[in-house]
Order: sequence, then C-alpha cells, then structure tokens
Amino acid sequence: MTTSTASASTLLQLHRVNLVYRALPALRDIEWTVEHGQQWACLGPNGAGKTSLARVVSGQATHFSGELQRSRELQRQGLAYVCFEQAQALVARDKKLDDSEYRPDATDPGTRVQDTILAGREPDAGFRQWVQRLGIGHILTRGLRFISTGEMRKTLLIKAILSDPAILILDSPLDGLDRATQQEMRRVIDELLHSAITVVMLCRRLEDVPGGISHVMVLDEGTLLASGPRDTILNTPAVTALMNPPLPALAELPPPAPREYQLPATGPLLALHQVNVNYGELQVLRDVNWVFPRGAHCLISGPNGCGKSTLLSLITGDNQKAYGQDITLFGIRRGSGESVWDIKQKYGQLDNQLHLNFARGMNVIEVVVSGFFDTIGLFDDWGDSQRETAHQWLAALGLAHQERESFDALSFGLQRMVLLARAMVKSPIILLLDEPTLGLDGHHRTLMLRAIDHIAANCDTQVVFVSHSAGDTPACINQQLVFEPGEEGFAVVCRDC
Repeated sequence: MTTSTASASTLLQLHRVNLVYRALPALRDIEWTVEHGQQWACLGPNGAGKTSLARVVSGQATHFSGELQRSRELQRQGLAYVCFEQAQALVARDKKLDDSEYRPDATDPGTRVQDTILAGREPDAGFRQWVQRLGIGHILTRGLRFISTGEMRKTLLIKAILSDPAILILDSPLDGLDRATQQEMRRVIDELLHSAITVVMLCRRLEDVPGGISHVMVLDEGTLLASGPRDTILNTPAVTALMNPPLPALAELPPPAPREYQLPATGPLLALHQVNVNYGELQVLRDVNWVFPRGAHCLISGPNGCGKSTLLSLITGDNQKAYGQDITLFGIRRGSGESVWDIKQKYGQLDNQLHLNFARGMNVIEVVVSGFFDTIGLFDDWGDSQRETAHQWLAALGLAHQERESFDALSFGLQRMVLLARAMVKSPIILLLDEPTLGLDGHHRTLMLRAIDHIAANCDTQVVFVSHSAGDTPACINQQLVFEPGEEGFAVVCRDC
C-alpha cells in the first residue's frame, strides 16, 4: 500500500489498486481519478466490488496493494462514508455494552441519536435545520437500538453532512426507506450533488443513478469495466448487459418435507385482536386487529418506525409483550404453554439480520441444510434425504450450479437466494420475509420476487412479505396490512386485494 498527496486539481487518485478479502480477490488493478467539481456514481451488481472500493478509499481497508493519493484538501477535511455496515457496527457496540440487567429500571437506552450526530459538539443552527428537514426530532433522545432502519440512515446522513467532508460516500441511500422519506432523500441528494461536497454514490441499478451525477465508474467482479462521463457510460452496451443478465430457469418444487406437528383443520393461521404494545410512555402498537386466513399472502407495509418489526416479534414468539393479549398462533392462544420453538418451527424466515450474521466457512448445500435445524451454522448430524431436499430446493430456485460453492464466495444477491432455499427446506406453514429485496440489485430483486411467486403458486406455504420501502412486491399478494399515520400514532388497517 502506498499513500501520497494528489495534485492540486485532483481530490483522489487510485493507481493499480488490488484488494484481497477473505482470501478472494475483491479489487483488481483499479485506476480511478476524482477531480474537483465531479460527482461520481460507482455502479455494479451485487458482488461487483463497490463496497470494497469504498472501504479502501475511506481507510477501512488498509491491506491493499497499489497507490492511493489524497489531496491536501481531502486530508484536511476528511471523508464521510454512510453505509449499512456502519449502522450495524454501532448497534452491535451498544448491545455489547448493554448493562440494563444491573440498572434499577432494567433499561439501558445506549447511545442516543443526538449524541451520535453531535459527537460531543453543542447543537447549532445547522443541526436543528437538518433534524427538522429529515423529521427525526422525536427520536433524538432514543437509543440507536430502538430506531428503525430508515431513522438510522437519516441519523448517519446528518452526522456525515455536519462533518463537512471533502468527499461523501453514500451506499444505496434509498434502501429501506418509505415512500415519503425516499422523496425527501432524493431532494437532499440533489442538493448535495450541487454543493461543494464531492459525492460518490454506490448504486446497484441503472435507475438509481441521479441526474446530478456527472461521471460513472462500473465494476464487475472487482474489475473496472468502464469509467467516464455519465451519458457515455450508461449507454454502453456492455454496461446494459452487465446490469440486465438473463434469468436462470426455475425447476419444479420438491415434495413437502415431513412436519412434526399438526394444525387445526379449520380457522385462521394467525389472529390478533385489540393488541397493544407500550415501552414506557411510548406506544408502539395500538388496537391492532389482524386475521391471517388459510390461502392468504400478506404484504405488511408502512413508514419507517411505525411498528412493523414489533408486530413481527409478536407472531414469531420473540416478544414477551404477547403474553396476556388476545393473540392466537396456529390455533393456540399465546401463553397456553407452547414454547417459542413450537412456534418457530412453523416459520421459514429471511431477513437482513439473519443474512449479515450467518456463519462463515460453509458451502451452499450446508447453508440450505441448516434450515432443517433453524441454526445459524450447521451443528447437527444430517443425511442423504436432507441433502437431496436441499439439492431440489436449490434447483427449484435456479441455483443448482452453486451447490458446491463456498457461501462466502457468492455475491450478496445469490447469498440471499440461497437463504430463501434454506427457509423453505422444512416446508414451513408461513414464509416470513422481512425486506427480502433490501440490498439487492435489479437482477437479484427480480430473481427473489419471481422465486417467491413460484413458491406461493406451487405449495401450501403462505407468504408474509414486509416492506418499508417503495420497492417491488410479489404478484401473489392478496392481503395488505397497512400502518397508516393518525392523530394518535399509527393505525393498522387490514385490506383484501
């Protein structure tokens, strides 16, 4: 690794930069120059190397070869990098330092939003302006562990803007945001692109590149495919082909795996009546009524921070607030003696937290087989029948050729598809998908939605699909549970569609 000072007209320059991550090449001979006045997008599908590039430029990855030059202005003002991994690290730190069991009130709020943004500084006019602009005044005293994905993204963006960096890297800034917040975020990004700050946006789809971007670089498996003025690069046939590859064929679904339980012959799978959840003075759910009947596939939607995650924790058995309330899961009133594992065995689950925490060092077939045991990793004995079922599910979702590959070596999008197969091997009654397309490029988003519809149409598993954002939803949806803002918080409205 070599670092030096760039010329006066150049903010940042990379020359023959290579990076190896987990023994695999992540960047290969990258040449890139950022001049004053340019606004850049780094475009590529999942696994292209965008995050690796950002980690090198931001100083998070130091074991690279090649030359990295920074201007004196960049050295003086610094660089800010807003990404999902940054949020995850902050929350993980707060969980590690949680001392609620030693406190009289059994509550540790952790690092508060306001303290995260200010980092020891006093609030000023700029702080108050951005807090009002992005609508986070009501969460300033709340801990980072107790805010939504969208609220965390706003928090980190304000912190980055107020640091007045020379370069601001934004990793897919619209991911996980509700419609209203996406519109506001687009306006903020447009202002930043016309400001003195040089912005580098990491984008997974062609349509994610804003109009204010002047230059685009395109990565493919760690290699620089194209770089130059925006319109020239976006209209290059090789770039279009990279971002819109052909879809693999789907196969027939395997026969259902044996279930170690029986459901009542009639009645809904889930039923909640007048359910309320409070945390201290904060009311998260108010008078929720929801019946999830046989044959339904439900979309749960609403703004960031409205209570969707709390609702999910009630029906999966993870939230103790379910006790003493009128909640019936699979024909059994909650609190009637069933264990959490009695409930969880009936679900197949896929969410971002599971993906990011999944055990490393496994091949694809082992990851899928772990779904029989609901473990993050594979610790139990398994046999030929489980291997065959896992093989059939991989084939059904167009992943047969990845069976023997290392899970770590797959792109983020293919890993998410493998985890969908993992969720289905035990033939769950309900497939619970919490933002399954979050973090996926356009191609893998299409793969995911197509696979969900394939499952809904060809087996008795019912889908609960949770979405915070304005992204796509599967065609199988025939019920909606919508969190709508009202005078006293959010009202939950159930509709057939």
